[in-house]
Formats: sequence, structure tokens, C-alpha cells
Amino acid sequence: MFRKAAVPAVSNGSYLQGQANGKLSSMGSGQPAQEGKVVLKKKVTLLRGISIIIGTIIGAGIFISPKGILKNTGSVGMSLTVWIVCGILSLFGALCYAELGTCIKKSGGHYTYILEAFGPLPAFVRVWVELLIIRPAATAVISLAFGRYILEPFFMQCEIPELAIKLITAVSITLVMVLNSTSVSWSARIQMFLTFCKLVAILIIVVPGVTQLIKGETRHFKNAFAGNDASVMGLPLAFYSGMYAYSGWFYLNFVTEEVENPEKYVP
Repeated sequence: MFRKAAVPAVSNGSYLQGQANGKLSSMGSGQPAQEGKVVLKKKVTLLRGISIIIGTIIGAGIFISPKGILKNTGSVGMSLTVWIVCGILSLFGALCYAELGTCIKKSGGHYTYILEAFGPLPAFVRVWVELLIIRPAATAVISLAFGRYILEPFFMQCEIPELAIKLITAVSITLVMVLNSTSVSWSARIQMFLTFCKLVAILIIVVPGVTQLIKGETRHFKNAFAGNDASVMGLPLAFYSGMYAYSGWFYLNFVTEEVENPEKYVP
């Protein structure tokens, strides 16, 4: 008697691939097993996507940039003009990325779009510049600002030690890395909570300011453009500070494959 050979679980040295939804193909059917592929789970809903955008735009930049813009423009009126122009430029960029996100439904953001448009070499250079220069520098600025703000209540009577700021910064970066590596759902929940906290902080600043304007406290807007003339070197720095404060509108495109119904939710 001969025993019927069992269907092998491993074929050609690799695990049997399932379908994209995680289910194995039926062995009893007459159809050949379809070779599946590894895909990212679509865990980013509309609310989580909005929290990602708002949470990345509202960050350390909005609390750091106003001083730099006002200092480099020299007047209240010119600083408000810089804020408006930077906001319009960011809006145009966000609209372009909304269209790209619906046409090219791949995660990766800048890298993916440069790869599709110009080929692998420019995309490779771009991603390495991002990894070695742009992202570490941006992360350092945000994390150092977080470390300073979180320690501010404990050192109100004296200067905050630089070592303490750096230690808090290192711990925060490590925690964020571990959290993002562990669970997309938990990362999204934390992002939503932090977004709520940031909006509350912004409201605490905005509401009293609007209240004072309603009461007639508008002396700073009289002769708003009077003051120090903006220097040629100062205006680019002011625009850089403004664009940095608005940056973050492109982050949802880095996780396009994890967004539910990207054609509808990305825009």
C-alpha cells in the first residue's frame, strides 16, 4: 500500500504564500494556488489620517518659528505677510500631494514619486539625503524642543541643564521608535491623543488673543509695517521659519498603503 503524499508546506525553500487578505489558497480546489504578496494592513482611518496631518504640522515649529519670523522681518505687518505666503505655498504643496497620493497608491512619499518620475538614481540620492541629513536634523530640533518644554515646569527658578534636555530627548526618541515598531494601531491612538493636546495648547494661546483683539487691543496693528527694514538675509530666514512651522502636510503620503480607501481619504 502506498500512502498519499502530503502537500508540502514549503515550496522551493520558501514559505507558502497566502493571498493578500492573509488566507491560504484552497488546496482542494482544482485551481492552482495563487502566489500572494506581503501587504501592509490598512489601519489608518480618516480620523487617524487627519490626526497624523494635524499632529505633524502642529509641533515644535509653531512655538519656535514666530520669534524667528518677527526678528527677521522687523515688523508685525511683514511677519503676518510671511505667514500668509508660507501658508499659501504649503496649501499648493498639500493639494499636489493629495493628487499624487490618489494616483500613486504606494507608501514612501518623496522617494516613491521621484522613483516613478525620474528613476532609481535620483530616488536613491533623495532617500539617503533624507536619512542622513534632513530627517535626523528635523528630529533633533523637535526632540530638543520637547525636552526643553517638558522640563520647563521643573526648572522655573533656574536654567535647565543641557544634559537633562539631551537625556529626555534620547529617551523620547527611543520611546517613539519602539512604539512605531510595535503597533500601528497604538501609534495612531497616541498620535490622536497628542493631536488633541496640541489643539488644546493652540486654543489656550489663540482664544485669549482673539479676546484681546475684540476688546480693542490693536495697538500693535497700527502702523504694522513700521519698524526695522527687513534685510536681504533676513527674509529668506523668515520664510524658512514659516515653511518649517507649516511642514508636515506630506506625511500621510508616507503611509498611503496603510490608509483605508486612499482615493477618498487622502484628499
